[in-house]
Amino acid sequence: MNMLSRHPYLRPSLTLLLVFTLITGLAYPLLTTGLSTLLFRTQAQGSLIELDGKPVGSALIGQGFSRPDYFWGRPSATADSAYNAMASAGSNLAVSNPALDKLIAQRVAALRAANPQSALPIPVDLLTASGSGLDPQISVAAARWQLPRIASARKLSAERVEQLIRDNTSAPLAGFTGQPVVNVLTLNLALDRATHN
Repeated sequence: MNMLSRHPYLRPSLTLLLVFTLITGLAYPLLTTGLSTLLFRTQAQGSLIELDGKPVGSALIGQGFSRPDYFWGRPSATADSAYNAMASAGSNLAVSNPALDKLIAQRVAALRAANPQSALPIPVDLLTASGSGLDPQISVAAARWQLPRIASARKLSAERVEQLIRDNTSAPLAGFTGQPVVNVLTLNLALDRATHN
């Protein structure tokens, strides 16, 4: 008496295991990858932003800008280096944690030192990191708060910088699911084009 005759459910179980492994482990991933690449090519390849045919970043992951002639994004809470997509995480500091107060105070001091022309309160998204630590966008208020510094550093009129902010602002889906945001990388690339043209 062989094993299959002693265990009548073994053959159908193994057959189903093989069939579902082929369907869910091979066919389905290949189908969804193929369809997403065909229908959503840019998104399937990481929403890359190119300059002169070379990728300079992704529309989905922020970058650390610190030069005075560039807009700055949200602070990044990723562990070993800013905007490290392999270490996506928030700081997990509670609002009652003194370390968070100290961090916010340091950010306020750095932003005030870099933007002495901006007397208005600093928008909260320039002071706090997001849950992912990778946000590529800032609020329109955060971009406008930095406008005087950018206009001065780039020797552009405030109106021209304001227009660049408007041109790089994305409205929320359906107009009511969130606030308008500005992609920092695309805005900084637009600044470079405006300055060098």
